[in-house]
Amino acid sequence: MVKNTYIGRFAPSPTGPLHFGSLVAAVASFLEAKSREGLWLLRMEDLDQPREVPGAADSILKTLEVFGFKWDGAVMYQSQRQQAYAAALHHLQQDHFVYPCACTRKEIADSAIHGIDGLIYPGKCRDGLLSGQHARAWRIRAEATITFNDAIQGSMSQDLARDIGDFVLKRADGLFAYQLAVVVDDAEQGISHIVRGADLLDSTPRQIYLQQKLGFRQPQYAHIPVATNAQGEKLSKQTLALALNANEASKELWQALYFLGQHPPAALRDSPLSELWRWAYENWNLSYVAKTRSGQDIDEIQTGAKP
Repeated sequence: MVKNTYIGRFAPSPTGPLHFGSLVAAVASFLEAKSREGLWLLRMEDLDQPREVPGAADSILKTLEVFGFKWDGAVMYQSQRQQAYAAALHHLQQDHFVYPCACTRKEIADSAIHGIDGLIYPGKCRDGLLSGQHARAWRIRAEATITFNDAIQGSMSQDLARDIGDFVLKRADGLFAYQLAVVVDDAEQGISHIVRGADLLDSTPRQIYLQQKLGFRQPQYAHIPVATNAQGEKLSKQTLALALNANEASKELWQALYFLGQHPPAALRDSPLSELWRWAYENWNLSYVAKTRSGQDIDEIQTGAKP
């Protein structure tokens, strides 16, 4: 485990090329780490390999380099860490925090209610499987109210049983769930601070809960607004977000800083990338980031942003 006062990270998923929303998250996490004289680690969240786009991981690394990012240490790949996730699940099994679930998606949908992040599992397998049933997945008993202070969004609280329900740690297809993997990886890398998009804000209490059950240190969190399109949808592969343009790196970095409330000078919009980064290092302030879950849409920034 790396030892440092501040250790941040950026953890993209190789499901496609980096887009403006990715750039915003990378810029915020990178500058916050460097403004605190900390480390900035890079993790490739290639856990869900059926969704991975061939070549996307290498493309992401090359794009980050072109845009002037420099990370500390070797890149961590989730696809290479199955044993670590299995060990964490085994630990939870030994402490009886998790249980096998035989329910199909249809069975859950027929009897579940909607929570803040999908269907709430009705608990059919909590007391054990019936004769002849086989485990399809492993779930953790969600029995806590988690409260934490987000550096941007403020005080947050979530009743896991009411809002989320018992959530999956190992899926029916044999893959470990994101919630478990990210907690295990953050602990392994010694992550002290997490700066990421507010689309993950509702996942944070689940991760804190797992940190508590596994005996890991809780990082400090800051969730930045997510960039949207004109329809108010989060920029993503599913919403056909455009890939970053390496030929306009300075312009797109300027737009990311503007989105994050930093108000870079207009004169730097078409300046050499090194000059814009120099200004960003000297002027970064996390408190300038808007305290909202979603921010100005990319079309407005591209066509009308003025300092």
